[in-house]
Amino acid sequence: MSLYAPPPPLDWPHYGIGFGGAVRRGLAKYARFSGRAGRAEYWWWTLFTFVTAFVLGIPAAVLGTLTSPDGGETPGAPAIPLLVAIGVFYLAVVVPTLAVTVRRLHDAGFSGWLVLLTLIPWLGGLILLVFTVMPASPNGARYDPAPPTYGYPDGYPPG
Repeated sequence: MSLYAPPPPLDWPHYGIGFGGAVRRGLAKYARFSGRAGRAEYWWWTLFTFVTAFVLGIPAAVLGTLTSPDGGETPGAPAIPLLVAIGVFYLAVVVPTLAVTVRRLHDAGFSGWLVLLTLIPWLGGLILLVFTVMPASPNGARYDPAPPTYGYPDGYPPG
């Protein structure tokens, strides 16, 4: 018996996934809004986006302030490539971040449309935070893919 179990297919949630696996899975399911995502998958992805933005943002802020022509009101020219990199990064992760959030809401048993709560300043984000922290719900199974029928109406051959 092998100690290594293969990860579940991309259509199913992967509970207990690690950081690297969650990032790879988030990119592999780039715009997949159907299905579910476990808490680990969602929070590791969130950590990845936060840390990457932080790693790009701190040098951009320091460099922009130090080279600012007007004492810090506008960033200096050496900070522009980092600011462009931050913008490109955010454009690259906006769709997978929305997708993993929708899948996380599905896993907690809620409609993915609740992601629109982020449009309500402060309160919407707080409500969404509470929903994404909640454990998996049996109601979330309704967002799982339909089992294969193998050509039979009920999925099983007669007899």
